[in-house]
Amino acid sequence: MNSISTNSFKANNKTYSPSANPIVVICIDGSADDYLDVTAAHGRLPNLEKMSRTGYRGMVRGALPSFTNVNNSSIVTGVAPAIHGISGNFFYDTAKDEEVMMNSSAYLRAETILAAAANAGRKVAVVTAKEKLRDILSHKLTGIAISAEKANQAVKETHGIDEVEKVVGYPTPTIYSADASLFVLRAGTALIQQGLADFLYLSLTDYMQHTYAPDSEESLAFYEEMDKEIGKMLALGAVIGATADHGMNAKIKADGTPNVLFVEDMLEAQFGAGFRVICPITDPYVKHHGALGSYVVVHVDDKSRITEVKNWLALQSGITEVHDKESAVRLLEQPEDRTGDLVVMSGRDVVVGRRPQYHDLSALDGTLRSHGGRYEEMVPMVLSHPLNETYRMKAAGDPRNFDIFDFTVNGTH
Repeated sequence: MNSISTNSFKANNKTYSPSANPIVVICIDGSADDYLDVTAAHGRLPNLEKMSRTGYRGMVRGALPSFTNVNNSSIVTGVAPAIHGISGNFFYDTAKDEEVMMNSSAYLRAETILAAAANAGRKVAVVTAKEKLRDILSHKLTGIAISAEKANQAVKETHGIDEVEKVVGYPTPTIYSADASLFVLRAGTALIQQGLADFLYLSLTDYMQHTYAPDSEESLAFYEEMDKEIGKMLALGAVIGATADHGMNAKIKADGTPNVLFVEDMLEAQFGAGFRVICPITDPYVKHHGALGSYVVVHVDDKSRITEVKNWLALQSGITEVHDKESAVRLLEQPEDRTGDLVVMSGRDVVVGRRPQYHDLSALDGTLRSHGGRYEEMVPMVLSHPLNETYRMKAAGDPRNFDIFDFTVNGTH
């Protein structure tokens, strides 16, 4: 392999001083800590277990809402949503009076660690399972940026690489599969092996976690295969940091049916018309969650009633937190212009939605497992190398999942 740059660089007022090893940060989408514990207990996670013993493993706090776009944006910028501006997968643009997907880098208000690393001389690659993330993650990046979902459509001019299937040695997978995430990891291994990248961000998809509980054979087999790919990157001398964007919980009643509160219907029944409920989990991947998560935003037409509505919602069974805009900005670290008048979060086994007609539950693959609220906020962080004393102290405080590049780059040497 060609020599690897050790030039320091800055992103969002933080300095990163990388070693001359390949550096890999992995976002194991939807990976609650239970998935690692259960797979390890079955003896099927040898490489991640070794990382946990010889490097570091702990719990970190993610960004809220605990959704994919929000947390991936935080991870690649190293800052909270209030700074980078991505407040969900989907939001209501009040200035344009339009509900839109927030999957374009046009919505990103912060520079990325990846672009800064590339500008400092690292060979940077972003590989994401979901195409929806590629534009945000590759913002102003000079390097490789591909998705597993559309790997066969990548071209040098726009993606930094040609013939991805040939490079990786696997065909483009279907997004609703274990192979979508495994393709991302296999691509990471191939890019390091072939000297095409030495600073990588690998972002998986949570289809498997949405579909299977930690102790299912499908889940165990998936994590075992994932662990094998991580082992290959370790053998290539990579320094690896792994975390998750959010956890995952079953959102069902005792009889196995979805446990849903339709907030817009509830508000209309109590107060009459004048509410718009936005589900920031909404994205193109309907088989994952049916646009149902544990966090919704409420826009109230009559601003004089916000406190009354807030107090009523807070007393409803299954709702655990209700914030007005001021506390959402301060406590939940939300961008003020991209959140609503109220933010509503639900219990561990409850999802909040808009109205039944907005949520096609027939599209789900299996039972309803989802995320978005406080109960999916805490996620694992695993590092392949021991932490230095400074970062051991940071790990004992309140580390965030979006500190993962800082810990991986600065904390391991």
